[in-house]
Amino acid sequence: MSCCSVRSNTSSPTAGGRANLLGNAPEDATTCPVMGGVVASTSAAEAAGLYRDHKGARYYFCCAGCGPAFDADPARYVGVA
Repeated sequence: MSCCSVRSNTSSPTAGGRANLLGNAPEDATTCPVMGGVVASTSAAEAAGLYRDHKGARYYFCCAGCGPAFDADPARYVGVA
């Protein structure tokens, strides 16, 4: 489950209109620094704008709720992914 309370393993829009980027470990998989073990596709996250650049590194998120959490306290999440 992501921070957006999405349980589906597809990249189709959810009932709330947000895409679910959680999946079955695509080739370009990475870990969302906010949710920890949650896998996100870097290409899907980038296409959806679900990433942040911080101190020369790019961090990808599994859903729209993770970006603001990262923005509020990047030091808490840097090095987690």
